[in-house]
Order: sequence, then C-alpha cells, then structure tokens
Amino acid sequence: MDHYLLIESLDPFESNDVERYWRLAAGLSRGGSRVTLFLVQNGVLAARPSTRGAALQALAEAGVEVLADEFSLRERGIRSAGLVHGVMAAPLDVVLDRLAEGRKALWH
Repeated sequence: MDHYLLIESLDPFESNDVERYWRLAAGLSRGGSRVTLFLVQNGVLAARPSTRGAALQALAEAGVEVLADEFSLRERGIRSAGLVHGVMAAPLDVVLDRLAEGRKALWH
C-alpha cells in the first residue's frame, strides 16, 4: 500500500484547483492508499464551517486524515475548537514525521 502526504496551501475560496486536489486525495484513499491532507497557510480557511468545510468532513469520513497547521490557524484567528468535524489541528512537525516515514509528498 502506498502512503501519501498532500499539502494544501491555497485558499479554496479563491482557487478551483483546490477541489481537484481534494478529489485526488479521495481517489488515492479509495484506491487503498493511506493519505494525509495537511492544510497550511490559506489552505486552513476551508477548515471552518462552510460548504468547503463540509467537503473536508466528507474527505475525513472517506478515510483521509485531514490536518490543519496550528500556526496557520492562529495567524488567521481560527480556533481549533471551531474546526469542522474530522479536521484536527496539528503542528508542522507532522509533515516531517510523515516524510520520515517515507510518504510520497505533493504540495499544492
């Protein structure tokens, strides 16, 4: 089984490419791969309750581990308690840990 780390830094409200990236994460997971989607910078904006947040919740329910960078959340005034169900706040160290595990990484 392949393991992937997908890093999303774009604001989903400004770029339609973000949803395509999320579909990639879902497809990899459906195909049997272990997938982590790590939201960083403006990518964390989707983790708030909204239509985009519902899409992230669906990803988490489909087996994708969805994490939001704690520092990026704090910079944007988003509280960890206010994240949509299935999205967890995490330190940037998680990226290093996943890379050390040998995960294939993609940055968008």
